[in-house]
Amino acid sequence: MDFFEILKAIVLGIVEGITEWLPISSTGHMILVDEFIQLDASPAFKEMFFVVIQLGAILAVIFLFFHKLNPLSPKKTTEEKKETMSIWYKVIVGVIPAGIIGVLLDDWLNAHLYNYQTVAIMLIVYGVLFILVENRNKGKAARYENFQDLSYQTAFLIGVFQVLSLIPGTSRSGATILGAILLGTSRFVATEFSFFMSIPIMFGASLIKLLDFGWSFTGMELAVLLTGMVVAFIVSVLAIKFLLGYIRNNDFKAFGWYRIILGILVIGYFILFH
Repeated sequence: MDFFEILKAIVLGIVEGITEWLPISSTGHMILVDEFIQLDASPAFKEMFFVVIQLGAILAVIFLFFHKLNPLSPKKTTEEKKETMSIWYKVIVGVIPAGIIGVLLDDWLNAHLYNYQTVAIMLIVYGVLFILVENRNKGKAARYENFQDLSYQTAFLIGVFQVLSLIPGTSRSGATILGAILLGTSRFVATEFSFFMSIPIMFGASLIKLLDFGWSFTGMELAVLLTGMVVAFIVSVLAIKFLLGYIRNNDFKAFGWYRIILGILVIGYFILFH
């Protein structure tokens, strides 16, 4: 029994590591996977697990971008350190909307929107939007090709788009990347800024869930949680490298089609088998 719970945590860690960074909705996928691979745990633990497992994924961002995000690096000039701090200031501005709305509506969102109908609809809607936006922007030059060009106002507006990701099935990276592209950033800046904004958001969400759950883990619960986080970290490193390499020569339309197809399959599955 214990071995199977660890195996489930490994599978869930893989799903989290892949879907957290690709614009296809990690929460949506985790809800769907839970239909087939259910942890033998209390509802409170499972609710906490599906959020805190993201800490493993976010540590991958810190690991991969440590130099770029470290304003104290002795290898950086004074000007480079100022530019690094500027990135952090813009990240802080960007996370304000989702941070406030997320805290205020967390319980309501869990009670009313964590279901397959919402996930399926959001998968399809944002899949269509990705295709439409990429078609609209085809051949157009981006206004913001680097973080120095990105204004605080634009950073805040990208953060407003991030609020939409509180709806399951939307995708945090999907909402922020789509919003950033609409506001004129390059795909690369949109993707990296989405990664960076996830750091305070995920740490904050995980802390809230841990405080709600408490620190009285059983040995098995702790093993399952740590396994999921470690696997999510390893897979996230690979997924992030893949996405950054992919968007150098490709747009996001493939992810849009994936979302549409998955959304249709989800609706079909639940209609036929529920």
